[in-house]
Amino acid sequence: MKFFLDTANLDEVRKGASWGIVDGVTTNPTLIAREGRPIAEQVHHICEIVEGDVSAEVVGTEAESMISEGRELSKIHKHVVIKVPLTRDGIKATKALSGEGYRVNVTLCFTPAQALLAAKAGAYIISPFVGRLDDIGHNGMDLIRNIAAIYKNYGYRTQILAASLRGPVHVIDAALAGAHIGTMPFKVMDMLFNHPLTDKGLEQFLRDWAKVFQETPVAG
Repeated sequence: MKFFLDTANLDEVRKGASWGIVDGVTTNPTLIAREGRPIAEQVHHICEIVEGDVSAEVVGTEAESMISEGRELSKIHKHVVIKVPLTRDGIKATKALSGEGYRVNVTLCFTPAQALLAAKAGAYIISPFVGRLDDIGHNGMDLIRNIAAIYKNYGYRTQILAASLRGPVHVIDAALAGAHIGTMPFKVMDMLFNHPLTDKGLEQFLRDWAKVFQETPVAG
């Protein structure tokens, strides 16, 4: 499974990239607004750090404005994937943009039927939001499993990006459910490293090493 960071913060992108495990980045208007820079400038900086897909989202709500805006976003950098919402106009824009050869991430997916529409329109990525479904009492991972089964049945090449991942368990469950990509906040990716037995084991190894090599006299 590919790991994407869900952030527009350059410090987080740099630190994640330094680990060598970040395959891409997802952004949205909210994340971009927090950073206080124009979208084109911020997205370009991110693309220069990460060697992979970087989703940049349109803010228009009508198909024609999404198509026009998407074309402009794609000019920012070769890594840019155009992100559109899963609405009627969004699907119309996806069909048009994918037909022109652009890569499109269809976001805010909450049902298998919506995911099927996106795949039929030629989406490069579909982004089901599992955490938000969990918040209202549904099992978000069931959505990932159902989309994966449908895409397999019909040979759709659209990649499933599990979004709204709230913790390490979500990440593992998404991988088991068949997601091609998991996008997560920096804090969640950082948490994947952690286990008390890892820390305890390393501490013991270093203590044993120091005990032997610091207490053994050096031969003269």
